[in-house]
Amino acid sequence: MRFIVGVMGPAKAKKKDLDNARILGELIARRGWVVLTGGRDVGVMDAACEGAKRVGGSLTIGVLPTAKDRVSRHVDVPIMTEMGSGRNNINVLTSQVVVACGLSGSGTVSEVALAVKAGKPVILVEASAADVAFFRKLGKRLVAAAASPEDAIALIMKQVEGRNRHPRSAERDGYEDISL
Repeated sequence: MRFIVGVMGPAKAKKKDLDNARILGELIARRGWVVLTGGRDVGVMDAACEGAKRVGGSLTIGVLPTAKDRVSRHVDVPIMTEMGSGRNNINVLTSQVVVACGLSGSGTVSEVALAVKAGKPVILVEASAADVAFFRKLGKRLVAAAASPEDAIALIMKQVEGRNRHPRSAERDGYEDISL
């Protein structure tokens, strides 16, 4: 099974969050990993998929709330859920790790909280100290802070390498998972 990185972030994102998402998409693609986003043609969702495609990259999956939403032109596989915000569960549960670029939207905050609840590793890119403290209180070892997209990838790589040294956990889970 291919390694899936969920890149979450607001539709109305700040420039730094869009830039981080594009770089993150590129870095994920360079490793041959799958980029999974909310799939719409706005914000972090669009930027992460654009970054992946910019380098001729990996498969991009978009999990959309409704069939009426406009799909990013950078999404290879759009999944129309007709579940509204309930689609956030699909985003989180399908990803082996969730990386958040910007926490200014309630959808992103809910995805991070759902990831923690599901026991998924979460990386917060350029998050405020208050946001990191809040989510670490909820998720303890599952939540890590990264100063940049490159740092986020380094955290993922460190954990993937750790899991590869312990193949029984990957066999048990049926895929390569990580914990921070």
